[in-house]
Amino acid sequence: QVQLVESGGGLVQAGGSLRLSCTAFGSRFSINRMGWYRQAPGKQRELVADITSGGSTNYADSVKGRFTISRDDAKHTGHLQMNSLKPEDTAVYYCNADGDVLSYWPPRRFQSWGQGTQVTVSS
Repeated sequence: QVQLVESGGGLVQAGGSLRLSCTAFGSRFSINRMGWYRQAPGKQRELVADITSGGSTNYADSVKGRFTISRDDAKHTGHLQMNSLKPEDTAVYYCNADGDVLSYWPPRRFQSWGQGTQVTVSS
């Protein structure tokens, strides 16, 4: 239905910045909520940040003031700007989105995950 493709991960030194992108592909659809999650080795996947269709944002306490989530609905793309990165931010980052596939009537709900992108912060 709706596929998510992430990009922008990589290796960066502590204090550096990275910008992750997530683009949605599929037939006619609208995205309600878009979020970024991360999973470090041996740990559970956790919510990093999310943003609603109205622009309301929510951040994990550990990233507040350092990360910024945004979205461009015209391009079906979301971004996670990560500044002042710390070694503890090292993880695989996943994009998640939910919304409606509009090529059906009534529209069908969807929820999709990206394939994940590795972010490694060296000390």
